[in-house]
Amino acid sequence: MDFEYWWLLTLPFFFGLGWIAARIDIGQLLTETSTLPASYFRGLNFLISEQPDKAIEAFTEALRADSNTLELHFALGSLFRRTGEMDRAIRLHQGLLDRENLGEPQKLMALAELAQDYLKAGLFDRAEEIFIKLTETRYANSALRALLEIYVREKEWSQAISAAQRLEALTGKPLRMEVAQFHCELAQQQILLGQIDQARVNLAEALETNRDCVRANVMLGDLEAACGDHAKALAAWRAIELQIPDYIELVAERMMMSWRSLGKTEGGLSWLQDVVRKYQLGETAQVLFEATLDLKGPEAAYRMAHEEAEQSPTLTALDRLLQAKVSGMPDGDLRLVMGAIRENLEKTAFHRCTTCGYTARQFHWHCPSCSEWETFPPRFERAVS
Repeated sequence: MDFEYWWLLTLPFFFGLGWIAARIDIGQLLTETSTLPASYFRGLNFLISEQPDKAIEAFTEALRADSNTLELHFALGSLFRRTGEMDRAIRLHQGLLDRENLGEPQKLMALAELAQDYLKAGLFDRAEEIFIKLTETRYANSALRALLEIYVREKEWSQAISAAQRLEALTGKPLRMEVAQFHCELAQQQILLGQIDQARVNLAEALETNRDCVRANVMLGDLEAACGDHAKALAAWRAIELQIPDYIELVAERMMMSWRSLGKTEGGLSWLQDVVRKYQLGETAQVLFEATLDLKGPEAAYRMAHEEAEQSPTLTALDRLLQAKVSGMPDGDLRLVMGAIRENLEKTAFHRCTTCGYTARQFHWHCPSCSEWETFPPRFERAVS
């Protein structure tokens, strides 16, 4: 293929066109920025240097010089919300909506900002009303996320399920875990109201939505045990092994009680011994030890604790060894030692959220700090004392 040398003659021409276009753009930019007050740029500098209070002062001064600059209104409103001045943010965005000459896109943006103001101010009813309108606009994604946050805070679980399903359809991002948890929360409300059949339906929905929803099986087992059907309760709890075995820690003691109710303690001890061996479950090992001590006596419990202490010499293992040793004995020095160990173990045990690091003595399905679901491992961590 021959090279056409005459193309080289066109390169300076196209280069010149590009240079002219760039000069026009620069000239337009300079014209636009020259109309902005100097306080606007001071505000930007304060924002960059993380000084929001001074930025608010600068932007407010800029608005006095030119009250028609929409960008300044939105920047200032965002700053008000960021610094917690919700009344000022609401008034500013409401003032924008009251303008007759405001274009439709700008009105929609002001409405979205006003809804965020109401949400941060805790005025959930007003925020919800606006966000519902915004679900039919280009703000649908953020509006549905905000509605989901409101419904979770307000414990409106049916609405939370609906909002999550719409958000999942819109974004394609799976929310199965969250929806299953909402079904569990709804079931919890129904149990408190004595609506047992409806609670069973929601727990089944939770498992259909997310087959790994351990909480649904935990609650289903609790429900059946409370109704006196310990066989069904054990079936639900044992299914946890096929989901996430670590969560057996939460139900091991209840499982042992159901086996006792059915007169199947030997089978229960055998099952617990098997899962402790397979999954190294510390709290379940304690349940197994106490059941062995109660049903088979101190010698059998001592052999079990001694074997564990040899394999894993921890304070927990030593506590169980001492517990077996002093069982049936009068108070003495060993009991004092055991008491000190037990107190240390209780004080240093906690659950930690894997998302935000929040720690709590009690297990939570929903983190009280970051509001994420299923972020607390069922196993205890222990602080170094």
